[in-house]
Amino acid sequence: MTQVKSAQFTVGKLDAGMAMLLTEDYQLIEFPSVLLPKGVVLGSVVSIDVGRDRETERRQRSEFRGLQEKILEDFGRRHPKAPVVRAGHTTQTWAVIEWEPLELAAAELRSLHLYRDGQRMMQAMPSTVEAANSARAVKTTGLDVDHEYEFRIEMCTSAGTYFSNTVAVKTHSLENLTGVRVCFGDCGTQAEEDSLKETIKRIGASWTDNVTLSITHFVTRHKVGAGYEAALRSNIPIVKPDWLLACEANGKLQPAIKFGVE
Repeated sequence: MTQVKSAQFTVGKLDAGMAMLLTEDYQLIEFPSVLLPKGVVLGSVVSIDVGRDRETERRQRSEFRGLQEKILEDFGRRHPKAPVVRAGHTTQTWAVIEWEPLELAAAELRSLHLYRDGQRMMQAMPSTVEAANSARAVKTTGLDVDHEYEFRIEMCTSAGTYFSNTVAVKTHSLENLTGVRVCFGDCGTQAEEDSLKETIKRIGASWTDNVTLSITHFVTRHKVGAGYEAALRSNIPIVKPDWLLACEANGKLQPAIKFGVE
């Protein structure tokens, strides 16, 4: 319940939005003139009721404690988690490093860096948490054939720096064609494409219907189509169907430059 106390004052001065009020025992207080009744002038006697609203006090204290708990939960108890990485598709000269969705709590992402064998690489990485959690993978190229590497990710945030687990990746030998993954363009007839897919099965490779990060070669006879344009933008080697036949015949990966589409 609100406790109210009343007092009477005489207006002694009105100036610049403030009123000087005089009590019966000649104590002087300042009071905002905007809160006085209309028509009050020098010498007017006003009554002011002053009360304590305990119910509002309790409600405001409760709201303040709730705000403190929320701040503590968001910024005091929850922290960013170290990234979790794993090896993705691997070939003779490149590998895909994948990661689980980044968890930053209330922190901001400053940067992501890829490390290879303990050295930070000049590798383009997502610059925002939205981009990182959308892509969730990066392709690192220029690797040696049949060689083992260790990779990890450094995540720099406004709450500190976090390193992921380390993942071991071994690139394939030239005779290991299991990393070959192709996408088909215009190969002539459906029968020819079906025959090429049988070749892929025999050499232990794979194919997909779309141009993705894990594609190693785009197989086509003609420079046409959305798939061809996508492969061109992604710098994916574009080869004729003869390239697959040559890989099978020689039992190892063949240079794409010899089978370029004219």
